[in-house]
Amino acid sequence: MMILKRGIPVTLAVLVGLVTLAGLLFVPSLADLILNWAGFLAAAALIMGILNLLSVHVKRGFEGNLYSVILMLSMLAVFGLAVTDQTGLTQNGVETVFSVIQVPLEAALASLLAFFLLFAGVRMMRERRNLGMILFLFSTLFFLLAQAPMPEPVSSIILPIRNLIQSIVVVSGIRGLLLGIALGVITLSVRLLTGMERPYSS
Repeated sequence: MMILKRGIPVTLAVLVGLVTLAGLLFVPSLADLILNWAGFLAAAALIMGILNLLSVHVKRGFEGNLYSVILMLSMLAVFGLAVTDQTGLTQNGVETVFSVIQVPLEAALASLLAFFLLFAGVRMMRERRNLGMILFLFSTLFFLLAQAPMPEPVSSIILPIRNLIQSIVVVSGIRGLLLGIALGVITLSVRLLTGMERPYSS
């Protein structure tokens, strides 16, 4: 019984993975069909997750949790705007909410992140002083100053240095991260296809 419980999910996963891979290589229509099924299942899982989240916060809201009440009202308001946008009662209601509320919040969090990195660098410098910490603190201060408005003589010196660092160091780091992600995806895919990785098994 245990063999069937563990073997059937592994067999199904390997077969579906191999069929999808073969479809991507030889029969694109078959791969498109399987990917459409996967998209449908992902949408169903997203809806189930939203309903579960709503049910959990409904219970917490009745217990007096203010944040849960705010979350429920926000979810229902955005859902209502999406419905009214589709029916034609409102125009671009969801986009307006995102541009008025979501975008300013993201900008505020992004600006706080810079100061958080600077504060973290200062604290790390107190605990241990090495070349890595010095470079981290210096780069944080430099890019904070480079983004701030400066007089023309100063900006004419700092901006070319900033552009040079971004075009060489930052782009190289991003490419290295993308290569690492790609290699990790390939490794995980091979492990899934060979049955070595079993996230669906207990």
